[in-house]
Amino acid sequence: MQNNLQQLYGNIDIYLFDQLLKGRFNDCRRILDVGVGGGRNIRYFLQNGYEVYGVDPQAAAVESASRLSSVLSPNHSADNFMVATAEDLPFPDDFFDLSICSAVFHFASGHAHFDAMLRSVWRTLKPGGYLFARLASDIGIEELVKPLGDGVYLLPDGSNRYLVNQERLLRYTEELNGELFEPIKTTNVQDLRCMTTWCVRKRLV
Repeated sequence: MQNNLQQLYGNIDIYLFDQLLKGRFNDCRRILDVGVGGGRNIRYFLQNGYEVYGVDPQAAAVESASRLSSVLSPNHSADNFMVATAEDLPFPDDFFDLSICSAVFHFASGHAHFDAMLRSVWRTLKPGGYLFARLASDIGIEELVKPLGDGVYLLPDGSNRYLVNQERLLRYTEELNGELFEPIKTTNVQDLRCMTTWCVRKRLV
C-alpha cells in the first residue's frame, strides 16, 4: 500500500493532497504548477488525465519535470514545461482551471514583485478557477522575525523571505475578486518559520 501511495502521489504537498482527497479539483482539466521544480506536485495530475503545464526559472528543474511527464503521461508535449518566472507567465488570460504555487511567492524581492507574481498567476486563471498557494508568513511568529525592508524578513531559521499575514491575504482575495475555498491555515515549524496555505477561487463575475 505504501509503495502504491508513493507511486500515485509522490512527495506531494500535504495540503494539496488534502484538497485532492476532498475532490476539490475533480472538475479541473488544465493545471499549471508555478515553480514546478522536479514535479513533486504534478505526479497525481499526470497520471489521471489532466493537461499539465509547469514553469520554473531553473532550466534543470524544467528538464526534470518534463522527463517525469514523458514517463507518466507520454502524450503530454514537452512544450508544456518551460523556463519562466511567476511574474512573466507565457500563457493567455483565463487559461488554467488550477494554478499551484507551492513555496514560490515568498521568494519575492519586495511588495511590487509579490504583487506582479500574484497578478500574473491570477490573470491566467479562468473565472471559477482555483489558486492553491503555500507561502511563508509571520502568522504566529510576529515577534520573532526581523524586518529587512519592503516586506522581506529574516526568519529564526536564518533564511530571508517575503512574508505575508492574514490581513494582506484577505485584502488581496477581495481586490482580485476572489473567494476563499478553504480557511487560511498556517503551520508553525517550532517557531523557526511559518507556512500558510492560501486557497482562493476566482469568482465567475
